[in-house]
Amino acid sequence: MRNIDALLESERQFRSLADNMSQLAWTADSAGNIYWYNERWYTYTGASLEAMRALGWRSVHHPEHVARVTARLTHCFATGSIWEDTFPLRSKSGAYSWFLARALPIRDEHGHITHWLGTHTDITAQVNAEEALRELNESLELRVAERTRELASINELLQIEMAEREQAEEALRHAQKMDAIGQLTGGIAHDFNNMLTGVLGALDLMQRRIAAGRSNEIDRYITAAMTSANRAAALTHRLLAFARRQSLNNSAVDVNRMVASMQELLARTIGESIELRIELNDGLQLTSTDEHQLENALLNLVINARDAMPDGGQLTVSSEHVSVEGRSSEISAGEYVRLSVRDTGSGMSDDVLGRAFDPFFTTKPIGQGTGLGLSMVYGFIKQTGGHVVIDSAEGQGTAVQLYLPCHHDVSERSPVVIDGPQAPRAVNGECVLVVEDEEPVRMLMVDVLQELGYSTLEAADSKAALSYLQSSKRVDLLVSDVGLPGLNGRQLAEIARQYRPGLRVLFVTGYAPEAQVRGDFLGSGMDMMTKPFTVDELGLRVRTMLEQREQA
Repeated sequence: MRNIDALLESERQFRSLADNMSQLAWTADSAGNIYWYNERWYTYTGASLEAMRALGWRSVHHPEHVARVTARLTHCFATGSIWEDTFPLRSKSGAYSWFLARALPIRDEHGHITHWLGTHTDITAQVNAEEALRELNESLELRVAERTRELASINELLQIEMAEREQAEEALRHAQKMDAIGQLTGGIAHDFNNMLTGVLGALDLMQRRIAAGRSNEIDRYITAAMTSANRAAALTHRLLAFARRQSLNNSAVDVNRMVASMQELLARTIGESIELRIELNDGLQLTSTDEHQLENALLNLVINARDAMPDGGQLTVSSEHVSVEGRSSEISAGEYVRLSVRDTGSGMSDDVLGRAFDPFFTTKPIGQGTGLGLSMVYGFIKQTGGHVVIDSAEGQGTAVQLYLPCHHDVSERSPVVIDGPQAPRAVNGECVLVVEDEEPVRMLMVDVLQELGYSTLEAADSKAALSYLQSSKRVDLLVSDVGLPGLNGRQLAEIARQYRPGLRVLFVTGYAPEAQVRGDFLGSGMDMMTKPFTVDELGLRVRTMLEQREQA
């Protein structure tokens, strides 16, 4: 009796607790038949226990969910597994709210299910928030998609604008290029026309005087023609230097020794009104460059400095070793010998400084400069792997710095110097094979050599030259142009030595891209001359090479 009272009291307490909890609650027997609902259930659904028993709890479920919920709950009742699900339930007002439902089997000490306890927690606010978030995400996705389309359209317009801008920039670059080419060709045409007028006019007058039997009057015309031709030759060398296409005879150069050897020449060049200071730092490394071209570059800079100081001043030539770390906008990292020329002259404006390296640009009066001096220096230094830096301001003078790369793996040697007032003659009637595709040049070379006592063979191309080389005819020296039709001069020399090992080869060239650096182009027993050259230069070079053959 006492146990029954305790059980009834326990059940009363449970139901009191269940009636006052916020969730909807129910209990069912072991088979799943619901026999009790708490007060919250009746308050929410508005149904009585009798109505629930008559219609069943399924009556308050949403028609779209009842089948799914019934199936899952029946499965849990049958298997004894915990049930959990979410679904809407209809309230007494007819509106539906979402609930999280759970049912837990209650077991006795033997593990048998005695009854089930179920609860329903209102999660409508959570579901509505999730739905609002989903709608927001969908709306956001739509806005993002719309914005993406807008950005794509903007990007497409930007691409079109960039393409049009690139076209405009390319058109501007092309126009600037054509303008630069026009200035360059105009300057070249102007200077060459003047020089050709001197050559052609002098030759025409010579021809007329000779025809009239007045050959004693032609000396001054010969001098005029030679002067104009030499000026034209110097101009082509300057143009090649500016374009970094001149042929360089590189050697290991001691810059200090070179400057010291030029000190007297530089002093005479600038005159007495300008003080020359030479400041050379000891212990400089050698640099690999063309010493003759470097001398010309230094002389050009000194002349420019002199012209900037018409009333006198101070000119300083200095050398020092510099290390450049990292990479500046102008100079690559490395070790350099820096050769500087500084003056106290008029200096340059920003506009003039920006155009200082332009070919044919000059601030000097007409007739006092071609405008190729600095451009020639710039092209030569760049071709040797160096850099040129100008520091100048109006009224504060100018400093031009030549950065020459140091070379640790070269030993000092002197470049070949051809000097002498008159070409030596042949000694033993040596035979020279002349290969040149330009007939006037070939004729002149052959005539010069024959006049010096050499026997000659001549060919207009490599094929004709090889026929001589493969024969038994005597050939002591091969003189060949580099740019020949078919096989070039270098290829011809290689094949020639297969038939005549040890044959000496003298190349002549007006311009050959592959021969810009002689050390890379020439092999043993080879040398090179640059057109145009004088009779004496050709004769001296031929004699030198033949004597080197005999000494070998």
